[in-house]
Amino acid sequence: MDTRQAIPQQVRDGRRALGDIGNTQVTNKKQINVVEKASVLDGANPKKPEPLKAVQKKANKPIEVIVISPDTNEVAKTKNDKNDDALKKKVTYSSVLTARSKAAASKTLDIDYVDKDNDLAAVEYVEDMYTFYREVENESKPQMYMQTQPEFSEEMRSILIDWLVEVHSKFDLSPETLYLTVNITDRFLSLKTVPRRELQLLGVTALLIASKYEEIWPPKVNDLVYFTDNIYNDKQVLVMEKSILGNLEWYLTVPTQYVFLARFIKAGNPDPEMENMVHFLAELGMMHYDSLKFSSSLLAASAVFTARCFLNKTPAWTDTLKFHTGYSSHQLMKCSELLDLNHLRVGMGKLRGVLKKYSKPERCDVALVSQAMSPLSVLFEEALKELGISP
Repeated sequence: MDTRQAIPQQVRDGRRALGDIGNTQVTNKKQINVVEKASVLDGANPKKPEPLKAVQKKANKPIEVIVISPDTNEVAKTKNDKNDDALKKKVTYSSVLTARSKAAASKTLDIDYVDKDNDLAAVEYVEDMYTFYREVENESKPQMYMQTQPEFSEEMRSILIDWLVEVHSKFDLSPETLYLTVNITDRFLSLKTVPRRELQLLGVTALLIASKYEEIWPPKVNDLVYFTDNIYNDKQVLVMEKSILGNLEWYLTVPTQYVFLARFIKAGNPDPEMENMVHFLAELGMMHYDSLKFSSSLLAASAVFTARCFLNKTPAWTDTLKFHTGYSSHQLMKCSELLDLNHLRVGMGKLRGVLKKYSKPERCDVALVSQAMSPLSVLFEEALKELGISP
């Protein structure tokens, strides 16, 4: 299989071993210069078979319609038959959209209308797909595992994820790859005890597996090894790859947080600033171990809610968002507080990968945007309104 071409020497200046998580042969290397990158078949309903045309034998006799079924032959007069029109009606795309719209609340918008001619959007099945994702998301949810990992801490995990964000940006990979990489890393750590010296090896191998799954041109193994400052070799990466896939039983088709972000952002009627703010908060949250307490859909919904609060979007949580996410604003409180806290701490420590990524014009400089309102204050105002008290 063809892969990406080798990285030219002039850009291969971002390699480093993560000495902060216990790797050997650590030297002072330059930080990675982050380079940014700002089918489903048509599900049209099959046509119902046309009823047999009426056969008029004599002009003075009433028209009869013969409907042939596998079991019986029935003759029905069409005159004054109220059910005849219903049988002849065809299920159209418009009727599907209308029915779905009526099923929602009166203020809920049909967010799929703009994609009605896009076969890949699978608008006739999308609601069922996300219902299924919600049902199975806990099957691929990592468990809290720090009590079984004696050789590294929550801070070391954060350093690893921050480094993976930088490497992911360097290779210009898709966002799906980043979220799957973190999911693979955490799920493996939920199952196996990993020595500190192999933590970076686990992360870079998870990135390799996610790239093979999501990308058209995944990075080469030796290029990934280079970015670890050659602390590991190709053989070690391939051995770890086999171990990861074996322990996860090759279960890689999982609804990560990104799957829900794509849908929930669409329900929020976004502009570029809001979309980038959502991803900024989601990636900040992903670096922190406490985010494993929450499901992928809850994290995604909370990122959208928190971003709307930060950007002073009113109302912060609409009926459309509530309908498509399945969460009320009060259900998002704890997770939103965590994202808010992570945002307050950004830039204070040495974790700067996500900050640099979203501090550029192509990302609308959202990392530099001041917070307009906190999620907690928005929820407090909503509670006062429900009690009939003006905030």
